Amino acid sequence: MEIVSYINPDKFKNLQIEKSCLYIVSTPIGNLEDISFRALFVLNNVDLILCEDTRTTSILLSKYQIKNKLTSYYSRNELIRLDEIIDKISDGLSVALVSDSGTPCISDPGGLLVSECIEKGIKIYSIPGSSAIIHSLVLSGFKIKNFYFQGFLPQKKGREKTLSEISKINSLIVIYESPYRILKLLTEVAKHFGNKEIAIGRELTKMFEQFIRGRVLDVIKKSTSMKIKGEFVLIINNR
Repeated sequence: MEIVSYINPDKFKNLQIEKSCLYIVSTPIGNLEDISFRALFVLNNVDLILCEDTRTTSILLSKYQIKNKLTSYYSRNELIRLDEIIDKISDGLSVALVSDSGTPCISDPGGLLVSECIEKGIKIYSIPGSSAIIHSLVLSGFKIKNFYFQGFLPQKKGREKTLSEISKINSLIVIYESPYRILKLLTEVAKHFGNKEIAIGRELTKMFEQFIRGRVLDVIKKSTSMKIKGEFVLIINNR
């Protein structure tokens, strides 16, 4: 087993890879240093890595001098490739599933594969790590007793209805949004939730990470100072 020189091999001495097994591996959400020794071990030693974008995953693997076989597995082909992957695992291969960033199956592909593995009796391990949800909640400054994770809203059909429904939930509300609709979302939040306290973050864990906190209408005014780049996490204090 080849290990990067600056990682102590003793960290890996009690680890092993099981055959006929699926590993769900969390990867960094921005800063590539935010990855566990166990995740590196798994990515280095499984037979196959499933990833949303092979180019994105290759950047992470290259940093840690990991050379392994990558296969694209994203929302548009996960159903098409499902049987093929299940067959590979059943035939004895160890397979890791990663998303472009963060934890797979959370607003990312993977849920279908996990369900099928459970149905087929295939063993599954989750290798925990970075999560944009938890990172943003911690930095929001809100008291975290409970929260409701919405993820991405419908882009068109059902968007207004969804916003109306979640506005009735007495909790912190976590929403993911793209840079193309973030300003629209803030206006919609003001309409459905009123002038609530919110926290909005972008470029999480990166050098230019940015968080803006305040009431919705004030944040809309401040948004002119925020770069509209990268995915956003919005937290609404709806209590």
